[in-house]
This record gives sequence, C-alpha cells and structure tokens, in this order.
Amino acid sequence: MKFFNKLERRFGKYAISNLMYYIIGLYVVGFILNLFAPGFYAQYLSLSVEKILQGQVWRLVTYIIEPPSTSLIFAVFTLYFYYLIGNNLERIWGAFRFNLYYFSGVILHIVAAFLIYFIFGLDFSMTTYYINLALFMAFAMEYGETVVYLFFFLPIKIKWLAYLDGAIFALTIIGGFPAYLLAAYLPGLYIGLSYAGIMLHPVYATCALISMINFLVFFFMFKKGPAKSQAQKNYKKAMDTAMKAEKKRQQEEARNHEQFDGQQSGNASKSRGHIVFHGAARHKCAVCGRTENDGDLTFRYCSKCEGDYEYCQDHLYTHIHVTK
Repeated sequence: MKFFNKLERRFGKYAISNLMYYIIGLYVVGFILNLFAPGFYAQYLSLSVEKILQGQVWRLVTYIIEPPSTSLIFAVFTLYFYYLIGNNLERIWGAFRFNLYYFSGVILHIVAAFLIYFIFGLDFSMTTYYINLALFMAFAMEYGETVVYLFFFLPIKIKWLAYLDGAIFALTIIGGFPAYLLAAYLPGLYIGLSYAGIMLHPVYATCALISMINFLVFFFMFKKGPAKSQAQKNYKKAMDTAMKAEKKRQQEEARNHEQFDGQQSGNASKSRGHIVFHGAARHKCAVCGRTENDGDLTFRYCSKCEGDYEYCQDHLYTHIHVTK
C-alpha cells in the first residue's frame, strides 16, 4: 500500500484526467475503422504475439481500439455506459488510481497473450472484453445499489449483474484448466456451458484469471484497505455530509407535519355538524356569523347593501339590505 501511495505522490501529476473521453474516442475510431475496413484491425492492429515478435510492436497499443460492439445502436448505448462507469470511478478514486487500474489491465492482457502463446502455443488475440468487464466489476463494488434497465425495460441492481459476472468468472477459471477432461467425460455439460456463453478452455481461463487478479488487487488494496486516495476520502466525506443533511431535513419536515397536525387537532371543535377551526377567517357572514372554517361555504358581497357586508350562500338572497 505504501508503495502505491509513493507512486501517486511521485507520478500523480502525470495522470491523464478524463481518461474515458480518450478511451471512448479510441473505441469510436475502431468502430468506424471496422465499418469501412472490416479486416484491417485483425490484420494489422490486433494483439497478435506472433506478429509482435516479428516486429509489429505497435499492436501492444493499438489492440485497445477494438469497440465493445459492432452494432451501431448497441455500441452507442455500450459506449455511453462505459463512459459513465469510467467517469464515476475516476471521480471517487482520483485520476491517478483510475489510470493505474485501467492501464494495469491493459498490461496484464498483454502478459496473458504472451503466456498463452508460450504455454499453449496459440496466438490468441486478446480483446478489450475483460478490460471492460473489470471496469464494470469495479463500478459495481462502488455503486452496487444503482439500478439499470436490462434490455431497456427490466430494472435490476448493478450488484446482481456483478454477482452473475463473478460466478461466470469463477466457473471459467475453475473449469477452464481441466476443460479437456470435462470435454472427454462430460461432453453434454461442456457443450451446454459453451452454448450458455461460458467457454471452458485453458485460454479463456487464463484471460479471466489475469483480469480478475487486476480487479482483486485494486479492490482489497484501495477499496477495503486502510489507506485511500484523497479523492476517495473527499468523496466519502461529501456523501456522508449530504446524507446527514438529507436525514436532518426529513426529520425536520416530519416534525413540522406533526406539529401542524397537532395544532389542527387541538383547534378542531364540533359546531353545527361541521369541524370548526378557530383560526383567522377571511370571510364571515353578516347574518349567521359563519366563516369558511365552518364548512364548504361560498361568500359574496351584496351590491345593494351600503357598506362592506358579506354573506354566505344561504343568506346572500334572503337577507335584509342594509341602508342608511
């Protein structure tokens, strides 16, 4: 923990503020590129270890422009959602820690690609899927009670989606390495999980494990650890102050309602079958003396009476006109 605090004090000034603006911009570039030149990314920009070893080192950076979706409508909503995730994480973590979280995920993906190449002999092109998923998991830990609309109409809390993703992560990691045995002895289960989107393979297990390591390190060190960034402390202090102020306001509002109800109950009395409140009345009948507090009454001034005489609807046309 002290090591990361020292890093922040020394290199915090170099952190990129509003990092998600640039990340979303790169995704937009990747989407447009895929739209007009579908094979260009895979051929020249993807994370191919074999091509990198041949000298195409730019792939270590350019692979992150792959958009999370190739569908225009889905891509718009997805990019906006990831923008909100990254923007909120940076606001409560601070620019340096968010930069560190994102770029450490990028580096760990490169490490995973090299491990897969040298251990399994497979040139597996790592995508940004697990990077974005790690962002979502971090967001769910900070804003678990936030409600989103699944399929645009089904309300569900972020934390429940995170639990589902965590279960898929765990199953992918635990079942991925012995996947060959599962495919050999339980082929039906293996095929069923594959159709469900859970790919049990050592390669996918390695990808998920690397991404989960990044998430767990930051969660236990920066979320649950005793030392937090100044941005986290300021955010927590501001939220606590706002919650206390809101609670105090609600208590005062409830107390005022109770006092008002008590005053009305104390002032109420029975008169002519009506509830009468002995407060200041604006209208009073010159004949019977009733006011608007005596019920649903209508009052009018008489134009034929000399003076300001007001009558209720029962005596407006039956009273004797007052004249000099």
